[in-house]
Amino acid sequence: MSKKEFGGEVEITGGEFRRRKIVTPGGGTHPMGSRERLALFNSIGSSLVGADVLDAYAGSGAIGFEALSRGAKSATFIDKAPGARQAIKHNIVELGVEDRCTLIPMRVEEYAQINRPSEESQPGFDFIFADPPYDDFDPRGIDGLSYCLKPEGLLALSHPDVTPDFPRLVKLRTRKYAGAHL
Repeated sequence: MSKKEFGGEVEITGGEFRRRKIVTPGGGTHPMGSRERLALFNSIGSSLVGADVLDAYAGSGAIGFEALSRGAKSATFIDKAPGARQAIKHNIVELGVEDRCTLIPMRVEEYAQINRPSEESQPGFDFIFADPPYDDFDPRGIDGLSYCLKPEGLLALSHPDVTPDFPRLVKLRTRKYAGAHL
């Protein structure tokens, strides 16, 4: 697919791919704003180097690609929407990161249920980034994802309102950016 067939573009804010543009799927997705994304990644700093990250409700994959650009070892993208998956596939190829990416075509809640670690297995992600659709925000999906997070891992959630409580997570801080809480 050519860039013209997608909804638009966003720019990666830092690291190896800084200033590179990636396509967005359009059709109701809302990529995290560059100001919000920049603040998020600046707060994480160098702890991303060598990390395994999950970009849940991935949309364009901007958050996962930003993490790869800043030194993450791998990025797993989850999105149920065919247009989002097409945009992510396009961006993976354009950035040349096929060997560092996995794309999961399903609902986040379903993924969390299927991939909940057992007593024998360990959770797999150092960072989980979740930017769910604001008009369909279900905290249970985030709660399920918490089981996929390594014990010292970080889950960053972008949401439209007051942060819900999650039994397995400790809230470190909340920042407000325009209509989003992070």
